[in-house]
Amino acid sequence: MSPMTIPQQIITIAMCILGTMLTRYLPFIIFSDKKPTPQYILYLGKALPCAVFGMLVIYCLKDVSLLSGTHGIPEFIAIGVTVALHLWKKQMLLSIAGGTMTYMILIQFIFS
Repeated sequence: MSPMTIPQQIITIAMCILGTMLTRYLPFIIFSDKKPTPQYILYLGKALPCAVFGMLVIYCLKDVSLLSGTHGIPEFIAIGVTVALHLWKKQMLLSIAGGTMTYMILIQFIFS
């Protein structure tokens, strides 16, 4: 594969900027302060975060083999740390970062 030319790089960066700006500003354009937000949008705002995290947990555990390798021990320890941090501090970023760091330390240094 040949490297991208300068114009191709500029177009690619511009498209990424446009896509990011569109996804950030479009909800504010569609749902103005002048009229109430539809109930289904409010419902999605409450339901989707849990659904996304449930899907991420399933995706992360799909290749774990309980019968070989590390038997899923680092994964389950990291999940336990994530849950414990979330129950303790109730801060999603801290929970995710703590669980991720725990998992990486376990697989890099202990279960290598």
